[in-house]
Amino acid sequence: MKKTSLIWSTLILILFLFPVIVTTVPSEQTAKAPKPLKDTTYMVYAANIAEEDIVVKNPGKALLYFAHSNEAYKPVTQAKSGVIAVSHQTENITKFGEKLKMQLMSSGIETDMLTVGVPHTGAYRKIRPYVEKKLQEKKYDLIIDLHRDDPKKDRTTIVYNAENYAKIGFVIGMEHPNFERNRAKALSLKKEMELLVPGITRDLIMKHGPGVDGKYNQDLDPSLLVIELGGIENTEDELNRSVAVIAKAAATVIENSSAVE
Repeated sequence: MKKTSLIWSTLILILFLFPVIVTTVPSEQTAKAPKPLKDTTYMVYAANIAEEDIVVKNPGKALLYFAHSNEAYKPVTQAKSGVIAVSHQTENITKFGEKLKMQLMSSGIETDMLTVGVPHTGAYRKIRPYVEKKLQEKKYDLIIDLHRDDPKKDRTTIVYNAENYAKIGFVIGMEHPNFERNRAKALSLKKEMELLVPGITRDLIMKHGPGVDGKYNQDLDPSLLVIELGGIENTEDELNRSVAVIAKAAATVIENSSAVE
């Protein structure tokens, strides 16, 4: 009887201590901490144009600014704020400038963006001191005054590989002695864009005479270009694809010019 009681007491003691023993004995394998996931999130504006990052061997410098910073696109303002407008305080050309800056920087191009706001009337004259100050601080390989043009969608849209792109125009002010140098820079960028998306650019818009600015501050630097990105009816997707084309073409132009130097 005593033997039986001893056996039962031992069994009860073992059952009582078993959970404690299990928790104190280290397991054979320590669970590995999960590896942090690599952030592969990125924005692709033109998958058939820029499928990988462009690495510029000789990185240059670019400056972006907006003489008419409130210029906007009807489909974009409607989608973002519910208001159809061609001028908007927030949903305007500067947003696409930010995207262009991001794309240029991903290509290794040091990019500054001047976002000072000036009144629409007399804008080129009023923004000039700010641009001059930036040019005194740094030498740029490419300077872009980014705008939105006025024509309707049938004149500002191209279809390539089943994708819509906003057409791109270059304005050249002829009323200064060195405008041919700005024209040459525009033609080099235009050529690279056409290699990427045939038909994406419009003919150069040569400006002079009464009723126009005539210089567009391009007398400040031969690399200063006035670029018209699409028109009032282009959509955000169309504009984003064209921004990607501008960035890739600009990277090539800057790299080529650096190689020559």
